[in-house]
Amino acid sequence: MKTALAPYVRILGRGPSFSRSLTREEAEAAMGIVLAGDAAPEALGAMLMLMRMKGETADEIAGFATAARAAAPVSGALSGEVALDWPSYAAGRTRGLPWFLLAAKLVASAGHPVLLHGWNSHQGSNASVRAALGPLGIPVAQDRDVRELATGIAYLPLETLSMPLFDILGLRAVFNLRSCINTVLRVLNPAGAAASVQGVFHPPYRQLQQDACLAMGQKNLTVLKGGGGEFERNPSKDIALFGLRNGVAFDEVAAPMDAAHVRLADGAQSSDPAALPALWSGELEDAFALSIVLGTADLALQTLGVTTPASELWQARDRSAIAA
Repeated sequence: MKTALAPYVRILGRGPSFSRSLTREEAEAAMGIVLAGDAAPEALGAMLMLMRMKGETADEIAGFATAARAAAPVSGALSGEVALDWPSYAAGRTRGLPWFLLAAKLVASAGHPVLLHGWNSHQGSNASVRAALGPLGIPVAQDRDVRELATGIAYLPLETLSMPLFDILGLRAVFNLRSCINTVLRVLNPAGAAASVQGVFHPPYRQLQQDACLAMGQKNLTVLKGGGGEFERNPSKDIALFGLRNGVAFDEVAAPMDAAHVRLADGAQSSDPAALPALWSGELEDAFALSIVLGTADLALQTLGVTTPASELWQARDRSAIAA
């Protein structure tokens, strides 16, 4: 019987007088046991649901993420090559097209390599991240070497990065509840990039992810409540920003870019996936869609410490750099 995880479940579940959160070291050890295949599934489920009931802590998330990164190392050749880490783990119930992919492509086109990684559930055809990659000329990595990053941008599927993490994330269908693994994957930063951008759906997770990344030594980070939980700015709203600059925590509010208040899923050709490559090529003109892309890209560039405005990069983009 696999009982190695039992001491950590006991820490979390001893009742209101004696239970407590895991320390970072305990969390790292517990996740190491899980990813090594030495935990009983009942114990894993108990740990995840006890943490959901009490609430996640930054030390627990940092410990889990540290163990997860160690268990699924990317290629040594990739280390140091990624300028910007861009996780994508949101569901698609409340969003339209993934305009943020154009923002990531724009940042990469300016010489700042971007590693997208993720898995998305409950997505309709118009919201599908993976379906949009090919038409936008964003390659999908076939293994953790991510040789595809030679193009400047690549998408690393979670199931390619780590099947154990993919399986844990899939437990959401069993619990019908979110677990802390969603947060862990957002802060994972598998290539150890100095800069990361992260989206959340629930606002309280902005500071949690900020604090977890600070504990892990992340230097530059921007977290926002974005479209459907992705790192994607709605240009018609005030946006609360949390994050790190040179290892120092900050929070501020970015003013609206456009006066009109429009839900991302309702505007910008949201029902037609062909609009994504069409906007890049110039075949489509859509002011609101362009505001989403440029506003999102500007925040990513600021995270990288780049002062060039996204609008300037947009004017200079290679319009042919999409799939034929």
